[in-house]
Amino acid sequence: MSKLRHLCSLSVCAVVALAAGCKESSASSPNTGPALAASGGMPDFSKPLPGAGAFPEALVKKIKAAWAARDRNYKPRTRHLERDGSPKHTNRLFLESSPYLRQHAHNPLNWYPWGDEAFETAKKLRRPVLLSVGYSTCHWCHVMEEESFDNEEIARYLNENYVTIKVDREERPDVDAIYMNAVQMLTGGGGWPMTVWLTPERKPFYGGTYFPAHDGDRGARVGFDTLLLKLREAYDTQPDRVAQASSQLAQSIQANLGADRGGQGLPAAGVLQDAASAYTQRFDSTYGGAGSAPKFPSSLPIRFLLRHYRRTSNEQFLKMATLTMEKMAAGGMYDQIGGGFHRYSTDARWLVPHFEKMLYDNALLAIDYLEGFQVTGREDFARVARETLRYVQRDMTSPEGAFYSASDADSPDAHGHSKEGLFFTWTPAEIEAVLGKERARAVSAYYAVSSGGNFDGRNILNTPRSLEEVAKDLKLPPDKVRSTVEQSKDLLYAARSKRPPPARDEKILAAWNGLMISAHARAGLILGEDVYARRAERAADFVLTRMRKDGRLLRSYKDGQSHHNAYLEDYAFMIAGLLDLYEATSSPRWLREAIALDAILEISYEDKKGGGFFLTSADHEKLLAREKPSYDGAEPSGNSVQAMNLLRLQEFTTKDSYRQRWERTIGALYAVISKAPSALSEMLLAIDFYLDTPKEIVIVTPGLRANAETLLAQLRTTFLPNRILVVAGEGEDLNTQAKLVPLLENKIAQKGKPTAYVCERGVCELPTTAPDVFARQLRKVRKMDQPGAR
Repeated sequence: MSKLRHLCSLSVCAVVALAAGCKESSASSPNTGPALAASGGMPDFSKPLPGAGAFPEALVKKIKAAWAARDRNYKPRTRHLERDGSPKHTNRLFLESSPYLRQHAHNPLNWYPWGDEAFETAKKLRRPVLLSVGYSTCHWCHVMEEESFDNEEIARYLNENYVTIKVDREERPDVDAIYMNAVQMLTGGGGWPMTVWLTPERKPFYGGTYFPAHDGDRGARVGFDTLLLKLREAYDTQPDRVAQASSQLAQSIQANLGADRGGQGLPAAGVLQDAASAYTQRFDSTYGGAGSAPKFPSSLPIRFLLRHYRRTSNEQFLKMATLTMEKMAAGGMYDQIGGGFHRYSTDARWLVPHFEKMLYDNALLAIDYLEGFQVTGREDFARVARETLRYVQRDMTSPEGAFYSASDADSPDAHGHSKEGLFFTWTPAEIEAVLGKERARAVSAYYAVSSGGNFDGRNILNTPRSLEEVAKDLKLPPDKVRSTVEQSKDLLYAARSKRPPPARDEKILAAWNGLMISAHARAGLILGEDVYARRAERAADFVLTRMRKDGRLLRSYKDGQSHHNAYLEDYAFMIAGLLDLYEATSSPRWLREAIALDAILEISYEDKKGGGFFLTSADHEKLLAREKPSYDGAEPSGNSVQAMNLLRLQEFTTKDSYRQRWERTIGALYAVISKAPSALSEMLLAIDFYLDTPKEIVIVTPGLRANAETLLAQLRTTFLPNRILVVAGEGEDLNTQAKLVPLLENKIAQKGKPTAYVCERGVCELPTTAPDVFARQLRKVRKMDQPGAR
């Protein structure tokens, strides 16, 4: 089917065909104007926006109240200011909590948030709807805002001819998924900002991503203003054809995202082998990762490769994983000074990143490096994990202990102009000013700093050569260079912290907190450092107490309020985090809470007939489609994570109902898994767990968990992903946990010593108090082709 089939019958076909070729430009973001003065008195909110009618009196009162309650440091994000610094324009988005929506609150556009009011208005005025979807740290979202949405001429036309809706994709992944599917069918690609033309019945009839404002801008033959004009003309003069095209597109969305895509059967080892073969073919043997530019960390699933190496002993898969981790950590995609990873690399070498930082990326990558450390024993992998979690603690943790969502790619220069990557890059003179000449010489050599730079005349710090090679060139002992580099990191971080920082999105998402809870809990267990588990507990407690109503999770928290129904991923990621936290702390609260959250999924999200889980609950707002996620991208899908949760819960509780639900889930996605297993890279971990014989590890101590340290030390250095872990102290603690984990029954600490029980399918090896014996039991691996494996 042609990508433009739905629109080629319209008179705007030629315009659409031209626009469909637009690609995201690599040009830098335009300036956003000088730094804004602190806003002044009460603006006149009753004054109409360009081309729009006056706001109802009740709405004006709400905006006035919100303005009066604003933070004293609030600065309107717009170039349209009155002399006192107050905004010339304010729209409904000023009442929203989403940082992304608030960024657009002073556009001259009459924005609506997603909801019935906007679509009822469109019906009443007989207008099409322009839907714009993005997120707060999206660089090209900022560009399109500056060029188009903050342009008074374009805003006037939109206000007179459209109803405009702005959506934060991170708060409304359901809306994002539906209309992204439309854009992908229309254009063959997708991304953000996402721009979609809808009927008042919420059906799409055209869409794309970033559109330059005017014909000829950034090499585009057709600009956003021309598209608006032509598509409104088509909507008015050919309503039947628009209705037909939008209905056909809506039907395609329902078919693509709906529930009736399942199959029958359970996966065999061939699924894992096919996926491994596909990744091998795409592997970049020079720089790691998959394919060429741009490169995303998720394009080559490190954790799957490590598991496949464990089950096959094929060194190639270990090399693919370790080379990728080495190159990512050495490149500019890794923040060499502050720790943590940027979102993706714009080149094949991992050198030039897209500078935004996302919480979910750093959670998943921290786990990658922790597992890499377990498999190889390499301290550099452990260092990257520690530095990433330190970044999260310093820069992304709320006072209450929950985790913020993201930080922007752009930051202001000395003139207030927004520049991508400025905060993270350096000149030789800036480094020397902080460190002094001699120390700067070693640091600049190690981080490949040059006078010409590698990014707009500045330097993205990276480490293309080993420290030993650099030391040899400098004729210095390697230990001296190493200590100089380590000491300089904190000095450079402190100096960098004085720069105007990128904006930070301080909303707290349940799903992404679940991922970071997992990362911290696993770090606490693998590294043997309880501080990480304590941080995970604070975040878990926050989500469970501040982001839950009547036992059900809420998606987002900002400014003291929780918002929006939770989605499948919120529950699935939190359940996974709580299971990891239980293993890291032995606190039965976390296992109990995981079981309770799963019960809600079973009641409100699970497809009892077809298997698997819907993105939204049964009582959620009715949209064009109720998606059943079946693709693992930069974030894993809720179905993939929940599939693993079900297997782990079955092992903990021994309840067969969890296994039955796992089988229905995998059956619902069997067609996708069998045809394109790499499309569900996170699901492959659950399949490997299922096809292996997971170990049930029970450690009973005569007292506190700390007494199990000699045994846990063996577990930390053993890569054993397909297992559960229960540590209990004899007496009340064991009895309490045994109510949740039947495997604990009749287990004792022999001769008053910490005792390990290593079991498979409920059958245990001889209990042992000897760490070396325990280590041998742990290291028994059932290879993929070994008899007895599924």
